[in-house]
This record gives sequence, structure tokens and C-alpha cells, in this order.
Amino acid sequence: MTQGVSVLVVDDEPAFREGLRQALKQEGFVVHLAADGEEALEVWRAYHPDLILLDVMLPRLSGIDVCREIRAVDETPVIMVSARNEEIDAVVALEVGADDYVTKPYRVRELIARMRTVLRRSAASASPELPPGMLEVGGLVLERERHEVRLAGELVQLPLKEFEVLALLMENAGLVVTRQTLIDRVWGYDYVGDTKTLDVHIKRLRSKVEDTPETPERIVTIRGLGYKLTAH
Repeated sequence: MTQGVSVLVVDDEPAFREGLRQALKQEGFVVHLAADGEEALEVWRAYHPDLILLDVMLPRLSGIDVCREIRAVDETPVIMVSARNEEIDAVVALEVGADDYVTKPYRVRELIARMRTVLRRSAASASPELPPGMLEVGGLVLERERHEVRLAGELVQLPLKEFEVLALLMENAGLVVTRQTLIDRVWGYDYVGDTKTLDVHIKRLRSKVEDTPETPERIVTIRGLGYKLTAH
């Protein structure tokens, strides 16, 4: 199993492709690159990526045409990217089946948040419908409104921060969630305390949801990046 999902980045600007490749790799994604529409289709057929970041304006074959061709046979999530802020581009992109539309320039963290949202939506559409506010991953069930977590039907008592850490990991099940993302989302963007606080909470979580906390299989450390929740 890879450290993260695979992403195909399609853009005709080499500096942009390489910069985004580095940023996504740091978040645990496996990244494939293509410089034009025809190459995008070749890479898509060869690697079957989990998500495609697709520029609208491309040589040889436009991003719109690439998206249309993919949608004719496949439901791979597609986020269209454009340097132009024209409503018509967004409308056309969504009409041919894109899942989201982003305008350059954008913040990488915002883009990654959108990617995770699209991936969660895609996973949810392929899974049985769950009530709003409920998450389920490999025998773990989390209910936000009740502030309850159950493992194999048994109630697991979690204080607020541990609950929020687990919820974020479950929302991104199978994906790497970086340490910085966990700290920002759970403790706040202005948090200036000891980052070892996160390690303490992860250790406590593992003691409650792992069969053998010393060799965790649910909450896995991705060295140098962060943590990933698996279906065990």
C-alpha cells in the first residue's frame, strides 16, 4: 500500500508541475506528471490515478476534452485548474464532469483541502450511505453529534482533543494527514505550543483503538510526514 493516493498533475508549465509535485509529495501523495492533453490520457490509462488535477488550457488536447474523454468511461475524480477567472470556463468544466474547479493563483494548502474533499466525496459515493456526522472505518464508528466512538460495538471514551484528532484521521482514511495539518485543525492555526502534544494524543489514541499499541496497525506513522488511519 502506498503512503497516499496517486495524483496525476497535468500542466504545460514545467516549473508549476515540479513545484506542485514537490508539495504533493510532502503531503504523502504519489504524483504522476503530464505536459499536454494527449500525454495526460496516456498516463491516465497507464497508472489509473486516484485523482486528476487538470489544467484547462493545454497543448494538443484541451483539459475540457481530456475530462470529457475520461468521463465517457471512468469516474476518476477530476479538479480542473485555470489561470483565467472566467465563469464560462467553470461552467463548461463542471458540465463535462469535473468534480471541482480552481483558479490560479491559489494556496497549495487550499488546493490540498479541496483534493481531500473530492476524494472523500468519491469514496462516500462508492460506500453505503451513512447518517450525517457519522464516520466508519474498519470497525471504528464515530458520531459527532453524540461525541461517541465505538470500536467493534464497544464504547471508547475519548476527551475532546483525542476525539478531534481521530475524526480528522477518519475523514481522511487511507490518506496521509501531515503533523502540521493535524495541529492546525485541532489546536488552531495560531497554536505556538509544543508539537510533541500531538504525539502524546496519538499515543493515547493508540492505547484505546489498537489491539497492540506498541505495533500500531490502525493509526500508522508515516515517517517525516504525519499519520494515516487504515482500515486495519
